[in-house]
Amino acid sequence: MSCPFCDFSGHHRAVHAHLATAHADRVVTTAKEGSALILRYEVRCPHCDFTAQRVVNPRGRDPDFLDEFAAEIRLVAFDQLLYHLEAAHSEPAEQPAEGS
Repeated sequence: MSCPFCDFSGHHRAVHAHLATAHADRVVTTAKEGSALILRYEVRCPHCDFTAQRVVNPRGRDPDFLDEFAAEIRLVAFDQLLYHLEAAHSEPAEQPAEGS
């Protein structure tokens, strides 16, 4: 499997970890205030118009949630992107070798 943003390649877990560290800026988080605080994240596919996006629903609508859990949010967003790449762009998921 290849990183959609650079030349890195490896098995699914390696690409996932690479995305979270090398391309963290690709996950955009927003907090929109109104009648209720809406927290969300999104990451765009570089190959098509697909955008993985979700509303994050922390207990109590804590406005600091996005900052406190930024690493975890990025991992979930990149998971969604990798599954999209596998399904829509025929990017096969390689498994790590035994003992890796």
